[in-house]
Amino acid sequence: QSAPQFRLLVVGAAEKYSLQMGDHVVSEQIVPCRACRFCLRGGYHMCVPHDIYGFHQHSQGAMATYMKYPANSINHKVSKEIPAWQAAFIEPLSCSIHAVELANIQFNDVVVIAGCGPLGLGMVAAARDKNPAKLIALDMLDWKLDVARQCGADIVMNPSKCDAIAEIRKLTDNYGCDVYIEATGHPSAVVQGLHMLAKLGTFVEYSVFGKETTADWTIISDMKELTIRGGHLSPNCYPKAISMIANNKLPMEKIVTHKLPLEEVHKGLDLVNKSSESIKVVLIP
Repeated sequence: QSAPQFRLLVVGAAEKYSLQMGDHVVSEQIVPCRACRFCLRGGYHMCVPHDIYGFHQHSQGAMATYMKYPANSINHKVSKEIPAWQAAFIEPLSCSIHAVELANIQFNDVVVIAGCGPLGLGMVAAARDKNPAKLIALDMLDWKLDVARQCGADIVMNPSKCDAIAEIRKLTDNYGCDVYIEATGHPSAVVQGLHMLAKLGTFVEYSVFGKETTADWTIISDMKELTIRGGHLSPNCYPKAISMIANNKLPMEKIVTHKLPLEEVHKGLDLVNKSSESIKVVLIP
């Protein structure tokens, strides 16, 4: 994402959002139709036409000099004190917040978040605001676990160096964790979560998988009676994401690992594909 997305250049429907020319603005990922069953029931993020910027060739994306926000778009003003390279993190952070909201975290919960990429780290920071009894982050890379600590994790574990399931059980009198949020997109993390959860626990899935994932559904039903929640986009979460960044709730200098000029777009895309070397990569025009 880059700076043009955040500067309002064309008025359009700006009046209803109390925006002025020159304001910095972010638009939610989806442009809802406001007429389908889901929009009318408040679940606009599941809108049937599913008009997401940059997809399906209806609403164009942000890889352009200018970006047009359609009349039905949902737009939020961003303080000019937030640099554009930090504002580029509003969208993924809002997704992280939605996942945490789905988990319905309670004060006595032991919460595990699997994966410390952009989404996972945002989840750690958002879950920290829920003040659970223990907040645990998992990742295969130690340097990302260091960032997770700065985001608010109480405990970090590298499953390639320890038996994470056994360690979680040790921490919980052999019960397991109460909440498991999956943010890796790897099949093994799904199976790990099912075994790591306590009975009556909550599993939140917020990943895109490259292939089908197989798990023993008996664990979900007969053995543990788990609650399984899927997450998509970030309804009503942008204001919270903007507030968290404005109030320095995250170590943005550590999360945004690379700030590249627009000319190095191909290098940026390569870095994104090499997640072992980057977290968030931002292009600066």
